[in-house]
Amino acid sequence: MRIVLFGATGMVGSRIAAEATQRGHRLTAVSRSGQSPLPGVSAAAADASDPAKVAALVAGADAVASACVPPRDGSEPKEPFLALNRSLAQGMREAGVRRLVVVGGAGSLEVAPGQELCDLPTFPEAVLPEALAHRAVLEYYRTLDDLDWTYVSPAAEIAPGERTGRFRVDDDRLLTDANGNSRISAEDYAMAFLDELEQGTHVRARMSVAY
Repeated sequence: MRIVLFGATGMVGSRIAAEATQRGHRLTAVSRSGQSPLPGVSAAAADASDPAKVAALVAGADAVASACVPPRDGSEPKEPFLALNRSLAQGMREAGVRRLVVVGGAGSLEVAPGQELCDLPTFPEAVLPEALAHRAVLEYYRTLDDLDWTYVSPAAEIAPGERTGRFRVDDDRLLTDANGNSRISAEDYAMAFLDELEQGTHVRARMSVAY
């Protein structure tokens, strides 16, 4: 499968790149720097907020993956992140590519029916703007019926760790363990992400991944 991955050099993006390469996919790793996350992986410098560049890069691809993140410079991230995702979708339309799998956020996962994690009073204020930006992007994708998108939410905690291959997948629910913790390694998240990209079990839907 030919995959174009935006945001390929970040913590999660680089794990997705490694997993895709290990599975034998032909990967183009796109980032603003143009650096390759892995030796031998084809890389390109581009900004996903430019639809024309997106279209040129993804033309002929089987799928697009996005590990882009909201701005983290202290500015309000929601509108710029929404604009980036709209541009990504527009570029895919122009290139005639339909399959898109997106690295999402955990803040919009449900902790109870009708109650999302980021709406709890205990949710960390420092990361709330980013969580709300991710939630707005999910709401945007839910309006689209011309792309075969999937939004993949990680557990509340995601960090570098082991590739165990043992994890659970759900839909809109925040998954927790017996002690109430919600976590996933970036390596196992990448496995679940590639499983979904290959199998398409949550097309035009959100899925969550956790231990």
